Amino acid sequence: MKKNYVLIDYENVQPETMAALERKHFSVLVFVGANQAKVTYEVASVLQRMGDRAEYVKIAGNGGNALDFHIAYYIGQLAAKEPDSYFHIVSKDTGFDPLLQHLKSKNVSASRVKSISDLPLVKVEASKSASERVSAVIANLAKSGPAKPRTLKTLA
Repeated sequence: MKKNYVLIDYENVQPETMAALERKHFSVLVFVGANQAKVTYEVASVLQRMGDRAEYVKIAGNGGNALDFHIAYYIGQLAAKEPDSYFHIVSKDTGFDPLLQHLKSKNVSASRVKSISDLPLVKVEASKSASERVSAVIANLAKSGPAKPRTLKTLA
């Protein structure tokens, strides 16, 4: 399974379902703004249990899009180092969408979701029955539009 990086815009989203990211195929980066002094206990405890698969990135400066630029930088660095990985930005900020379109044009797998529970892998794993899991996969493929996998290998 591809490695999945989840980059959380903590200024924009304070996730409540962090435990869903404790699976081995997830690595998590939580981006915290310069003026943010606290994270919730749930976030801290899950990241601590994840060990080296999770980290905080504290933004040093202030500015309208300072945190967004940090996320963009980290995706670039990670994509250069691990091009076969998948990148998920957890943010309600639609300003990431042009970056994601550009990444996709460069064959970098990336998407933005508004919450952790919207991540396709989390939805599929949370589904109880086989038919629910199949429905979740089909819904995700339908949402992909022209970016659907073209070969069985890519689909797998």
